[in-house]
Amino acid sequence: MSHEIARILLDEKAVFFQIENPFTWTSGIKSPIYCDNRLLISNPEARRTITREFVKHITDSNVAIVGTATAGIPWGAWIAWEMNLPYAYIRGSEKKHGRQNALEGRLANGQDVILIEDLISTGKSSLEAAMKLIELGHKVKKVISIFTYNFPGVRERFQELGIEQISLTSFEVLAEEATRCGSLDKQKFNYVINWKNEQKVI
Repeated sequence: MSHEIARILLDEKAVFFQIENPFTWTSGIKSPIYCDNRLLISNPEARRTITREFVKHITDSNVAIVGTATAGIPWGAWIAWEMNLPYAYIRGSEKKHGRQNALEGRLANGQDVILIEDLISTGKSSLEAAMKLIELGHKVKKVISIFTYNFPGVRERFQELGIEQISLTSFEVLAEEATRCGSLDKQKFNYVINWKNEQKVI
């Protein structure tokens, strides 16, 4: 199924390759690939397939679903609707007005949660969201995303917090599918794989 999810990303043109003129991320990393999963929310069939794949990884019915702002919000809502589970979303930073909430929605005290992301690169924003939930007294059991760059050391950071990190597809699978469909030739495939393996993000 990982290959099918990667193919959806490619078919929906949510993946961009720029080998000669790499993208610059917020972290400062220069990347030959950019994955914009927000483009997936417009296609009902893609939405349905990906939501159902998320659901397969959530076997506990005594959890709440929490989406990360902003990209995880729609996926978390669809998953919670599909599974009839409580739902909330976590902000990147507290509001500066009103009740100054970090968490929007209402969860039971000490509620176990599944955190939903669209993408994990360095893991920084996901880890910060998980830490906020922990500070609020909740237990984050899993962080599930559509896509991960699979950078060395990121999964281990989640494990240190006792959190399982799952992604529906990965950088390596996406690169394989891009090569298979002609978006990358063999030389560019080798380049992007070497680039990924050379990243030091932790």
